[in-house]
Amino acid sequence: MPKPIEVQYLTIHGHKRAYVKVGTGPALLLLHGLGCDHTTWLPVIAALSRRYTVIAPDLLGHGRSAKPRADYSVGGYANGMRDLLTVLGVDKVTVVGHSFGGGVAMQFAYQFPERTERMILVAPGGLGAEVTPAIRAITLPFFHQAMGVVTLPGVRHLTTAGLRALAASGLPQARDLDEVAMIVDSFKDPRARRAIRHVVSAVVDWRGQIVTMVDRAYLTQAMPMCVIWGTEDAVIPVKHAGIASEFAPGATVEVIANAGHFPHKDHPQRFVKIVDEFIRAHPAAAYHRGRWRSLLKNGRQVPVPTAVTPVRQAEIA
Repeated sequence: MPKPIEVQYLTIHGHKRAYVKVGTGPALLLLHGLGCDHTTWLPVIAALSRRYTVIAPDLLGHGRSAKPRADYSVGGYANGMRDLLTVLGVDKVTVVGHSFGGGVAMQFAYQFPERTERMILVAPGGLGAEVTPAIRAITLPFFHQAMGVVTLPGVRHLTTAGLRALAASGLPQARDLDEVAMIVDSFKDPRARRAIRHVVSAVVDWRGQIVTMVDRAYLTQAMPMCVIWGTEDAVIPVKHAGIASEFAPGATVEVIANAGHFPHKDHPQRFVKIVDEFIRAHPAAAYHRGRWRSLLKNGRQVPVPTAVTPVRQAEIA
């Protein structure tokens, strides 16, 4: 039986930060999605740690980290990751972000290019407006009260048990409901509900995603980028992978068949292989202030394409 992964804690700016750090070698920073925590990466941490130093934090307001009244913006999270890495003595990382964590990964790379070797984005937010109505609903006024009712002890147990049973049914549309069950269970803490609402309100409104990386995609000329998506993603549509291919033509785009919003859980071996092959094939970015200045001066916004470029579908190993 594999040894359990130990959760460690640091206090930064007066707030407790939970994280796991395992393995040796080049550093990978794994950033989870909205309402999740480091456990979303458990299917791949052990395999990745054979070649890499894996750092998987619980973002502020999530998991075992503190849930204060604080800055829950994408930029604030990027700053928090810089500070965590600084305390851990890690200078540079390949940043891997899933869903909302993908948005944080992009922001981290944008704010701290000198500390970012590569970006790996897993079904990331920030490439288009579309997002599941369930996430848009978090911004509505009644969300906090409604979740207070849903997470009452008896109701919560029935709800999460039902979601897990559907996830185990084998129905493709229900494949991600075990993660939804974990998120619902975490909402029993009113501090977590308030934190998540602050997070979502900063990046989503009733029409969909607000924050976009499209206007800064030209900066990926100076940094290797890989985008991984599942064909059956019901949270953020897989067509956004085509947007990534359009705006960052040098990016590696992998679409995994028979995978939902969590391809690293649906096909962990394939996911690890993609990550490893990408890192081996793409030397770490070397930050040069002059080149970055030139990109910023010469870069321009490009309108969103009416049709997206088809992307290659990865074969399941």
